[in-house]
Amino acid sequence: MNVVVTGASKGIGYETVKAFAADKGNKIVAISRNPGLLEKLKAECDTFFKGSEVFILPLDLEVQVFSKELSRQISGLIESVDILINNAGLLIKKPFVEFTGQDFDRLFGVNVKSAFSLIQILLPFFKPGSHIVNISSMGGYQGSSKFPGLSLYSASKGALAVLTECLAEEFKDLKISVNCLALGAVQTEMLSKAFPGYQAPVFPQDIAGFIKDFAVTGHHFMNGKILPVSLSTP
Repeated sequence: MNVVVTGASKGIGYETVKAFAADKGNKIVAISRNPGLLEKLKAECDTFFKGSEVFILPLDLEVQVFSKELSRQISGLIESVDILINNAGLLIKKPFVEFTGQDFDRLFGVNVKSAFSLIQILLPFFKPGSHIVNISSMGGYQGSSKFPGLSLYSASKGALAVLTECLAEEFKDLKISVNCLALGAVQTEMLSKAFPGYQAPVFPQDIAGFIKDFAVTGHHFMNGKILPVSLSTP
């Protein structure tokens, strides 16, 4: 399978790339703004998963102007895309009254617009049976617990969830499935930033295995769904 994973240099994205690399025959394009950490990821995969094919693509989803150049870069690595995992995310924690317009643009730019733009760029690469998995948060899941300081983060993740539902309908005739995983607490740097001192019951390598399995098989049973995946919130 040909797989594209964003936010691949740390945490959940890092471990998800490794989960796919462990299976022979997969080609994975790992996208992140940190080339040094991407090199570390590739070296780790090369060491532990002999014959794995991990291609790194440094790309800052916060400032990148999506263009045909990106399409050419990806086509130089893989000929088609079976799975896209939009995992990249940005968190800014502030009281609501302290948020600025720039904060709004940054959060929605990374958490929503980058997924929108990447899906548009990759649309010619998808084939019938492809699966787009958007990684959202329980903070963006309607009816879940909400927390002070995370209003815009949660709102942006909620927007990603609704975008998922819309695209699943729009891509039906193309036989491209789109689903969304609303993750609860996972022990990452982002969680520590949001909830200092909190110890999550789930670690990145654990949830990465679930994400990989869902990306490979979940679309055979559902489409346009927002799935809460959570033991704790937090």
